[in-house]
Amino acid sequence: QVQLVESGGGLVQPGGSLRLSCTASGSIFSINYMGWYRQAPGKERELVATVLRDGNTNYAASVKGRFTISRDNAKTTVFLEMNSLKPPDTAVYYCTCGVAVMPGARYLPVWGQGTLVTVSS
Repeated sequence: QVQLVESGGGLVQPGGSLRLSCTASGSIFSINYMGWYRQAPGKERELVATVLRDGNTNYAASVKGRFTISRDNAKTTVFLEMNSLKPPDTAVYYCTCGVAVMPGARYLPVWGQGTLVTVSS
């Protein structure tokens, strides 16, 4: 079984910064991508950013230039550096990754429990 543990959410003023972290643990053979989604009240969950095993990144247009996603060398922890935060960034942020638990197994998505980010003065 694979678990994702997120940390770093909280309350921040507009224009401020936060750094989210997410670490995968458990029966992991390989992780092919890690990323962050978010869900604001009354809205659907949306992509924020992803990073592939080869380091390629993808960002939602609304966060490009303000957020930076990265992975540690062990490739089991993903970070989301969020700068110039705005009230519309308020949401529950979910970590996700694609995990294979043994050689030859399919990569399946795993989700964290979410961490709340509130941008307000």
